[in-house]
Amino acid sequence: MANTAQIAFFELEDWEKNYIQNSVLHEYNPRLYPDRLDEDTINLAADAEIVSVFIYSDLHKPVLDQLPNLKLIATRSTGFDHIDIEECKKRNIAVENVPHYGENTVAEHAFGLVLSLSRKIHKAVLRTSNLDFSLEGLRGFDLKDKTIGIVGSGRIGLHVVRIAKGFGMNVLVYDVRQEQLLAEVMGFTYVPFEELLGKSDVITLHVPLNKYTYHLINSNNILQIKRGAILINTARGAVVELEALLYALDKGILSGAGLDVFEGEEAVKEETALLVQSLPREKLREILLSYALLHRDNVVVTPHIGFYSEEALQRIMQTTTENILDYFQGKDTNRIAA
Repeated sequence: MANTAQIAFFELEDWEKNYIQNSVLHEYNPRLYPDRLDEDTINLAADAEIVSVFIYSDLHKPVLDQLPNLKLIATRSTGFDHIDIEECKKRNIAVENVPHYGENTVAEHAFGLVLSLSRKIHKAVLRTSNLDFSLEGLRGFDLKDKTIGIVGSGRIGLHVVRIAKGFGMNVLVYDVRQEQLLAEVMGFTYVPFEELLGKSDVITLHVPLNKYTYHLINSNNILQIKRGAILINTARGAVVELEALLYALDKGILSGAGLDVFEGEEAVKEETALLVQSLPREKLREILLSYALLHRDNVVVTPHIGFYSEEALQRIMQTTTENILDYFQGKDTNRIAA
């Protein structure tokens, strides 16, 4: 194929623009935008054959309807809940993702959140920054001999297993697919979901967001969690029902939560949303609940940076470049649709 394909990249940081400009993709004269792709920016991609986006773009039917030439979506992420896969299949639009880039990266961040809560590091840092060196309220707990429950034993989950074993923890795992030989070799035990909730001192989530995992932790099962446990979510916000999470924190069911993602985070990030648009009542309620979550001293929130290491970002760009070049060669190494 001649180098005439219309390619548009969205949600780019400056270093990513430099990466593309110094790669073979530069020969295709791609258009490079910092904006997310949605109904407000669709004109920037109207003639595009290929678009590359991150997770904050919205590639559902209303946007796809306005991209008549689109043949490939190259998302720079593992998850793809921001893309209407069924619509893409109907339209013969290929969707490529980056399935393996940050297994250790996200797992390490998850344990960073665990340690911040178990040793109250976040509270101690804030206190000492105000020249207060008192120890009151800063007593933590050891991870050794505690039980960690890992929901999802994919590549990230297995890295969490390795780290947890290094801390001397007992490891329970819930997954719909089980490999008993792997469990024996790595020293963990598969258990039903309810048993994991009831026995774990630390619960950490490593599943994609889909119809099966939406509100996986919810008002119906939140009471089954071992009292005083901490919850870690570096997966997707909507895996945990926000209202149930707040209830568990209020009632002491959870002693803390470490969240790289949380339900409603997208709306909260748009600080002017309440001023510039009329929001549906449910969305407004979600925003208010999110703010209630953010102002708790037993909750550590990071701005979706679990993937955000130098090495992982380089792997994302490398794989995305390869995905686009594979498309030109008729290959589908990382294709998830069409």
